[in-house]
Amino acid sequence: MTTIILSVAVMTGVFVALSVLLIVAARYLANYGTCTVVVNSGAAAFEVQGGGTLLKALYEKKIFIPSACGGKGSCGYCKVTVSSGGGPILPTETPYMSRAELRAGTRLACQVKVKQNLEIQFSEAYLSVKEYRGRVSQALQLTHDIKELTIELIEPAQISFRPGQYVQIQAPSPEGPISRAYSISSPIFQTEKIQLVVRLVPGGIASTFLHSLKEGQELYFTGPYGDFKLSEDPNVAVICVGGGAGMAPINCIIQSLFQKWPERSCHLFFGCRTQKDVFYLDSFQALARKHPNFKVVYALSDPLAAEERWEGDAGFIHLSADKRLELDSRRQAFLCGPPPMIEAVTEILVNKGLRMEDIFYDKF
Repeated sequence: MTTIILSVAVMTGVFVALSVLLIVAARYLANYGTCTVVVNSGAAAFEVQGGGTLLKALYEKKIFIPSACGGKGSCGYCKVTVSSGGGPILPTETPYMSRAELRAGTRLACQVKVKQNLEIQFSEAYLSVKEYRGRVSQALQLTHDIKELTIELIEPAQISFRPGQYVQIQAPSPEGPISRAYSISSPIFQTEKIQLVVRLVPGGIASTFLHSLKEGQELYFTGPYGDFKLSEDPNVAVICVGGGAGMAPINCIIQSLFQKWPERSCHLFFGCRTQKDVFYLDSFQALARKHPNFKVVYALSDPLAAEERWEGDAGFIHLSADKRLELDSRRQAFLCGPPPMIEAVTEILVNKGLRMEDIFYDKF
């Protein structure tokens, strides 16, 4: 019995000693000291203690680049070009890179560890992205799982953005604050507030947080982000296709468009599962009566219940777009919805004469 106790004590001592050695090694052997990060050939530069990720270092210095997944390496949005100091690209990054990006030294900032001085490049627009503090002024339940949140800005007091851009909301989690991307639903001329359309995702940390917010509560977000670019040529027709919470950027684009160009041509195709998932239809129909060049088509993908009365389309929304759109290259398209919808709609739009560079969508 004494021998067993002694053996256990020895093994415990060994494990404790190894643990101490690992802690000491991590502190001294993996101590990279102070590293310098140079951005865009000197447009910005800062020092940071080495060892963390490049994305974390940028955020600590209030330089905000996109990261729709919050730095988990699953969205591929935090791309930067690393000229020197980044080390070899990791297997976790390559699935998000094209051959051209691999040759150019493109990396995911959330996967690059700061171990030495770094030189990086990314879009100049990201240097203008700001952190905002806002207060919920209205929380409106649109459907059983979709809420519209109106957020009045506190500091800064105004925001400037392009139609279709998005912000990254900061939400609390057991591992610390996380960021998730949500498109702006309100029009660009409302600069003192933004609206979000948020679907409650079961188990989703950010959507659960946003759905729990009450009027008067505050939150933080960064932005704006996104590559949507609405043509300033009023002769270029606009096509918007979406589903579910994908309404947010579409609503922003349509409301902004008709404020500036009342006679501009625009088609809206929006897909829902059932009639209980339909929202904003009445307001869009009212807008269409005011602007004859605005065409609105909603479609339900699930079979209708016998007691429901539905006069719109039935089936997937890409089929409605295929049926109604003519061959014409003088158009732009903005898509927001699940990947299968985006793939199906993109194929149809290309067959209708649109170029890929005139089709915009986000992957989140």
